[in-house]
Amino acid sequence: MKLESVGLLLSLRPLGERDSIARIFTADFGVLCGLLRGAQVARKNKPLVGQVGNVSWNARLDSQLGTFHWEAEKNMAAILMGSQKLLEYMNCSFALISTLLPEREVYSTLYDDTIEMLKNINCSAADKIYLNWESALLRELGYALNLTVCSGCGCRHDLEYLSPRTGRAVCIKCAEPYVDKLYKLPLNLDITRKFLERACFLQGVELPIVRASLC
Repeated sequence: MKLESVGLLLSLRPLGERDSIARIFTADFGVLCGLLRGAQVARKNKPLVGQVGNVSWNARLDSQLGTFHWEAEKNMAAILMGSQKLLEYMNCSFALISTLLPEREVYSTLYDDTIEMLKNINCSAADKIYLNWESALLRELGYALNLTVCSGCGCRHDLEYLSPRTGRAVCIKCAEPYVDKLYKLPLNLDITRKFLERACFLQGVELPIVRASLC
């Protein structure tokens, strides 16, 4: 069995003295996990987390771990190296993808959103750009946040709260009996973290430490 696509290298875990177990988020097949031979000792074309490139995954059986052939084209992490905050956002996105997305399920829209986030994120707008990416991830996980209309009466003004149950906005009037149970808008990383924690709980996994510690 052979799968070929373009992808984003999410993680590398040493295996022995030469090889690594890699996790790659691909445009056509979602997250793939496999063996990357010689990754630890490569001097030319060394695999690095944050690279985008061409990838092929080969295995005799569909159930096997498989082996990668990786040809990097660009290191998306390179332009983020000057900022600790930008690197934290990149690491958070990679950890959340690895934790919450099942292997070999297609998320082509989220793949494009992730590449665009890494291309465009900058120090002046980092919080907003990363927040929009987490909203996109939540949408893929079944938590499509709707901040444009009240879930109670359908109005489009005075939307100051968000329902943790439905992920939909609630106006001031409809929120009055339930204020202590609703999230206060505007949307922020603390609110998206709560939805991510729920998604992790339902999948029986822990929220990645790098995201749990993000301020």
